[in-house]
Amino acid sequence: MATEASVGPLPDVPGTGRPVPRAEPALVERWRSGGGELVDLLAQVRERTGGVATFDLGSRPTVLVTDPQAVHHVLARQPDRYVKRSHRARLLIGDGVLSATGAAWKRQRRLLQAQFTGVGMRRYEQRIAEAAGTTAGRWSEYARTGETFDVGREMHRFALDTIWRSLTGHPLDEGTERELASVAAVVAALPTLPAEVSDARDAVAGDLARIDAVARHAIDAARGGAAGPHGPGLLHVLVDAATTRAEYTDRLIRDELTTLLVAGHETTATTLTWLYLLLDDHPAAREEALAAGGEGSTQRRRAIQALVHETLRLYPSAWLLPRHAAEDDILAGYSVEAGTDVLVCPYLTHRDPHLWPDPESFSPGRFTSEDGRPAHQGAYLPFGIGPRACLGLQFALREATVLLEHLLPAHTPSFHDIPEKAAYGIVVRPDGSTPATLGTPLT
Repeated sequence: MATEASVGPLPDVPGTGRPVPRAEPALVERWRSGGGELVDLLAQVRERTGGVATFDLGSRPTVLVTDPQAVHHVLARQPDRYVKRSHRARLLIGDGVLSATGAAWKRQRRLLQAQFTGVGMRRYEQRIAEAAGTTAGRWSEYARTGETFDVGREMHRFALDTIWRSLTGHPLDEGTERELASVAAVVAALPTLPAEVSDARDAVAGDLARIDAVARHAIDAARGGAAGPHGPGLLHVLVDAATTRAEYTDRLIRDELTTLLVAGHETTATTLTWLYLLLDDHPAAREEALAAGGEGSTQRRRAIQALVHETLRLYPSAWLLPRHAAEDDILAGYSVEAGTDVLVCPYLTHRDPHLWPDPESFSPGRFTSEDGRPAHQGAYLPFGIGPRACLGLQFALREATVLLEHLLPAHTPSFHDIPEKAAYGIVVRPDGSTPATLGTPLT
């Protein structure tokens, strides 16, 4: 097992720290001229300079953080020193909890947090199960007819149906599904939009208008008491909050609704798509998970959860976490000045060979054996850690597990085409379609 000692201690040193090791400027210039992904540059910086390194990406120095102790310091120990300034998806999610900062963020998070823990999660169990059952029914029909379908699109349909049921209390209808395709369209477009906010907004104005129209209709329905068959949903919580909290205007409710749609379906859908692509390369992993126990058993559920966790290790939901140093700090013995941009990169931490033996391989057993993963909290953070960790962690793991409990025993997709590379945007997604047909189960 990799331990903290195996990557070398990086203590916080009081007083004046050492200069952060700097990557050579030629590294950045070669990357710029080559036109590669940002992750390619970050991987080279980490490999050549270490788990805390600085390089010149823009007008100010940028510090890359991948060492688990330093990651924990930035995200969990000193979140008020390393702050979020704005979110890449702000154009879409506005002032929702994902992009909010300061006192506003604390108020918004406090309202939503209870919905995703303990009693709150039990409220959504039936909705998750019904969305999974709907997807399983479609897959049975695909198997019967031999129809070619896109696995990635199916995962998006399931995750969107799940979050829509949880938000509104109603299953996702075809018209709403068509309109909400604009959410995925904007998310996919964000990395290539113009830097000027007004130009970026103009480029996706049609999609934003469709999203706004769906939100207005859903808010009006919730305000009119239109609860679904399993009672009110998250949207009703937001509408109720507006009766006592002036800040919950229709605009903020719209922003929270859109934030929950993005965070509640895009990451889960992408994780499940990657998982099926990985299982296509590693069919024995599916067999091992199903052999771990009978249907509904704790053993099988743990084995399926290990499939999900290993997928998230390779393709974390939050692959890059930008922060801004609000004040001077000593990070792992190094001096970080106020105003410095900081990039925490879970994607690279998860692929560090000092932490994860054979890190590029798909090995779900890392998450079922006692010594299969690093001990340090900062070594595995697919949803972030600390006070700004994703609220929906348990929700996402639960919905993915429930769907796989339905689909894995019954169906094995045969892919007609496999995307050759990944696209690094808000999430890491397969860069292409995933057409498949359903064959006979392996077990």
